[in-house]
Amino acid sequence: MGTISQPIKILIADDDRLVRRSLRLLLQREEDIAVVGEAADGLEAVSRTARACPDVVLMDAGMPRVDGIEATRMVKEICPKVKVIVLTVYGDRLLEALLAGASHYLLKDCAREELLVRIRESIHQRSAV
Repeated sequence: MGTISQPIKILIADDDRLVRRSLRLLLQREEDIAVVGEAADGLEAVSRTARACPDVVLMDAGMPRVDGIEATRMVKEICPKVKVIVLTVYGDRLLEALLAGASHYLLKDCAREELLVRIRESIHQRSAV
């Protein structure tokens, strides 16, 4: 692996505090990843994205005030270069998430390695827009 100049900046958006904490702990172990913030609902995810300018937002699909799909759409409108990875318990909103601008759509029970691969992969993808 080559030298990492700057870590991948991640914002974690999930209404479950335990999930946010678990993701933070998992990601902090990675040398090339830095967690730059957390959000407990969709509107907070959008406003924190605008302030923190993360590279990637890990977005729960089902959150209060504004759900993760709509929040993804809003994030992509204000920060088109930010990559959004939608995390969900259910696999029934894939098309919606992708149409909203998500780079990836993962089930929350995915393997740790898969999440890390998708985060790194999203950074190297070129935007279709």
